[in-house]
Amino acid sequence: MSFELKVKSFIEKERLLQQDDHLLIAVSGGIDSMALLHYFVDTKEQWGIQIEAVHVDHMLRGEASAEDRAFVQKYCDNNGVYLHARAIPIPAIMAQEKGNTQLICRRERYRYFKEVLQQTNATKLVTAHHADDQLESVLMALTKNATINSMQGIRAQRFFAGKTLIRPFLTVTKYEIREYLLRKGLDYREDASNAKDTYVRNRYRHHVVPLLEAENPRVSEQVTHFTKQLQEDDAFLMALAQDVFSQIIERSNENTYSMKIDAFQLISLALQRRLILILLNYLYKDSNTIQSYALVTSILKLCETTAGYAEIHLPEDFLAVRRYGQLTIQKNRPLEGVASSEKKIISTANGWTTLTTGERLCLAKLDDLTSELLTDTAQLFYFNASKLHLPLYVRTRKDGDRMLLKGMDQPKRLSRLFIDEKIPLNERNSWPLLISQSDEVVAVIGVRMGMFFSTTPQPNDDTVLIVD
Repeated sequence: MSFELKVKSFIEKERLLQQDDHLLIAVSGGIDSMALLHYFVDTKEQWGIQIEAVHVDHMLRGEASAEDRAFVQKYCDNNGVYLHARAIPIPAIMAQEKGNTQLICRRERYRYFKEVLQQTNATKLVTAHHADDQLESVLMALTKNATINSMQGIRAQRFFAGKTLIRPFLTVTKYEIREYLLRKGLDYREDASNAKDTYVRNRYRHHVVPLLEAENPRVSEQVTHFTKQLQEDDAFLMALAQDVFSQIIERSNENTYSMKIDAFQLISLALQRRLILILLNYLYKDSNTIQSYALVTSILKLCETTAGYAEIHLPEDFLAVRRYGQLTIQKNRPLEGVASSEKKIISTANGWTTLTTGERLCLAKLDDLTSELLTDTAQLFYFNASKLHLPLYVRTRKDGDRMLLKGMDQPKRLSRLFIDEKIPLNERNSWPLLISQSDEVVAVIGVRMGMFFSTTPQPNDDTVLIVD
């Protein structure tokens, strides 16, 4: 099968083009992108499409970079193709950010592609990724982070900037592209950095891929078929997982999700993994975070049992917590040893005070207690005001906090009380405490009341704390 027919069949099978599409073709001047641009120059009438080109000068190779741009511009001028081009000062950006060169180049390049797409009538961005790129991507994923998503390699099309990015050359190899360009008598620019082993992809290209091709010259095509099957299988399983997701996972807000672990355990492991991937996709934008094998595995391990309390810290200050047979993923509360600066005054003159937990407190003299202050859910705790010296305060805990409980000779450490009462670790530091003027803890709101309080009025009690 000829090169042209092979690409045409792939485009039709993957439905990459529609009549009247307006393509924006990314062209570096190298062999792959020049072949891509020329293919569409030759076939634009056949497909019924319009084409433009876009080029980025990364300013990394001095005069050679500028010559790449001039080369692409000359071809476009000779063939009636409008070229969008921009020089981006990658060296200056790198000096400021001190990041990975390839990642910065890619980010800035695609940022410009997005800008041009939005400024023109182009419907699709086209890149020259080919079967050899697919093989390298799968090998890199297998070595670094072999997750369900990463092993599917490069897709023939995906959403980009509200439009579509397509890769019509994924079905052909580098060798076939080179033969096509030579047959057409066309020239191209060679980037000297492609010969260096500085970059991971280059090391695979120069040293690993040749060994595989020696075993099977068609290994790139085999991997392309393999990734396509994986993509199709995964699309089916993800559709099933999405249905299950809506049934067993509840969303309280954009940062809080929960589910019953026993329901999660009833589904197959293949769907469990995909449920977690869907969940991570809601929480994170970074694809490396979403596809992290370690992250998926740690959440799966958390769901192996419904017993006891356990938690794991996730990226971007999220926390996954297992308690009472339920998994909750939420934004983390303040860390251990960091107390809230909030200190509310509770007195008989204040009326109701609402805490960050949603509970309300009110102090009233027994003689002033009226039905208007009481609700069906209100709890009343009586005490003698002279023993506590009003007003009282509310704060979060500090290191060394203790509270004296009825029937105990010595005050109990709050750290032990929280453990005994099974208060989740991530909530202990923000739990509201009732404090006397001498900074003594007299109650842990909603958990335990100290020795000064009773649920029925004693002879000397003259004041009541209402918790609602």
